[in-house]
Amino acid sequence: MISRFVPLLLLSCCCLPAATLAPEQDQKLALDIYKQLVEIRSAYTTGSTTPVAEAMAERLRATGFPAGDIFVGGAAPNKFNIVVRYHGTGAGKPILLLAHEDVVEAKREDWTTDPFQFVEKEGYYYGRGTADDKAQAAVWIANLIRYKREGYKPDRDIIVALTADEEGGGPYSGIVWLLKNHRDLIDAEFCLNEGARVEMVDGKYVSNDLEVSEKWYVDFHLEVRNKGGHSSLPVADNAIYHLVGALERLAHFSFPLKTDDVTKAYFAEMAKIETRPIKQDLAAIATGSQPAMARVAASSPLWNSTLRTTCVATQVEAGHARNALPQLATANVNCRGLPVDTLEYLTATMTRIVADDQVSITVDGDVTRSPGSPMRPDILRAMNRVTDSMWPGLPIIPSQSTGATDGKYLRAAGIPTYGVQGFALDRDDSRMHGKDERMPVKSFYEGQTFLYELVKDLAGRQ
Repeated sequence: MISRFVPLLLLSCCCLPAATLAPEQDQKLALDIYKQLVEIRSAYTTGSTTPVAEAMAERLRATGFPAGDIFVGGAAPNKFNIVVRYHGTGAGKPILLLAHEDVVEAKREDWTTDPFQFVEKEGYYYGRGTADDKAQAAVWIANLIRYKREGYKPDRDIIVALTADEEGGGPYSGIVWLLKNHRDLIDAEFCLNEGARVEMVDGKYVSNDLEVSEKWYVDFHLEVRNKGGHSSLPVADNAIYHLVGALERLAHFSFPLKTDDVTKAYFAEMAKIETRPIKQDLAAIATGSQPAMARVAASSPLWNSTLRTTCVATQVEAGHARNALPQLATANVNCRGLPVDTLEYLTATMTRIVADDQVSITVDGDVTRSPGSPMRPDILRAMNRVTDSMWPGLPIIPSQSTGATDGKYLRAAGIPTYGVQGFALDRDDSRMHGKDERMPVKSFYEGQTFLYELVKDLAGRQ
């Protein structure tokens, strides 16, 4: 296949097939937007999403989008969203392209680079949000501008929505606010969102995943209160000890291994492309083999989470003075439930594992569970066509997201949502929400073209 070199600024000496690359001006535009987004401090609790929305609105207006097609607003002055509509012929119902503006908190002292500085190093782009989810946000905006410049006229309107507070939800959740207050702005036949990507193992692309369902999210608040006292007179009834005991028991507990139609299909397809000895266990999962599931779960944190509900302590707080017995000890336990597991089941299980009537357990915040999305033939055809044009022979695999996205609210509201990105990330090197989050340079530009072509295929080609 013929290939060409592009400027060092864009691809850091990577050489990619011409068919997989956008024109250089569009690569540069996407990179400029990507850098701009990463360097806006839109962390969930300490930042603001409003500068993201306003910056993207300014770019869109500057490239000819009418002000009437751009909406900026939200549940609070620092929690604005942006929704922009690119008009088609109206022959079909709109398609919604979704990404979120906010990111997980990041501290400079934890990182090897400044998390809010966009850094290119050793073939990667580093910065908070480079993978979750500002790459997709940048590509949606850059591709929309490209469609307009090229005079593309789709059969259906294309709506891009960048939303606030996906990472923490709560009262300022952009997607919840839009559904409640401006559903007309985002109402669509279906939505493309984050949630799945091109899986890479040891540098090799192994699959292009299509997320059709996701685990659901719930936070449990564990709390212990007692009278406390002077630290020189310790007693066994210590709030911290009660809490630590509960968390210790939780740490040694694993939820049962389970499958559903989506995860059975996922592992059956993975078995076809796996070359390691675990290939046989992947195939056996479809038959319900518990020993096979156990070996697969032990081999990969991703596969472990795919096969079971998980609960993990994420925050703890205790005591009011160094020289006093604690009167209060609390912890947050974050759970990601399989679609087949209910809130009642998780609550009962948590109570059984904690096994201490001094530890109260309550659900913190709202819980939204949603059905999976149907396997639409048009989406599968488009996925296959574009994937084959970029990575011949790479299989499309239906998947269940181990995290939770804004897609759960859309599915619950009757808008089928599909996780698809086209960015290749290493299966066992996920840095989202963690230290030194990064995106391979090559993957960013491939994803840009993949999403450009996929949307054109689904929205109607000229």
